[in-house]
Amino acid sequence: MTTGAMPPTAPGPKRSRARTLVPLGIAAWLVLEVWLLTLVAGAAGGLTVFALLVGGAVLGGAVIKRAGRRAFRTLTETLQRQQGGHPAETTPPGSSGNGFLMLGGLLLMIPGLISDAAGLLLLAPPVRSLLGRYAERSLERRMRAAGPGSLGDAFQQARIHRPDGKVVQGEVIREDGGPGRSSGDDGPRSPLTP
Repeated sequence: MTTGAMPPTAPGPKRSRARTLVPLGIAAWLVLEVWLLTLVAGAAGGLTVFALLVGGAVLGGAVIKRAGRRAFRTLTETLQRQQGGHPAETTPPGSSGNGFLMLGGLLLMIPGLISDAAGLLLLAPPVRSLLGRYAERSLERRMRAAGPGSLGDAFQQARIHRPDGKVVQGEVIREDGGPGRSSGDDGPRSPLTP
């Protein structure tokens, strides 16, 4: 006879620190943005805050447009050099910082004074170069720390070690008429027959 009570289950996987702190950080940032906007609106007026927000959105759009054009021009030049038989440079001139320029433009477009300040900081070339060097060193460090293997191996391991343990059964059908299938055999086959 069953009582209807659920058996005790093992505790689930621990939640990562980032999954806990990122939503809290975003909420704190939003509260700080609203507080700062109301503070500036109280001191300078609502029309001034509106003009700041619209100006930031227009400037951000212009920055993103310019950085996108620059990235597209750099890509086109690189492809033309490769098709012309010239060896491609490791870093085409003028391409460094396009991603940070676009991020700066996006931050300018987001309503808020803190995001506008961060976006304006990213427009400064020394800040972009400093962040670019930091990102490059961080990526190199992570690549060295990664074990040997290819990206395909990582996907294979992820597929094999799925947390739910489900197995999807299926059948491979060769369309090229390869070994194990005659060209006249078009009927259904059992998955285990040769």
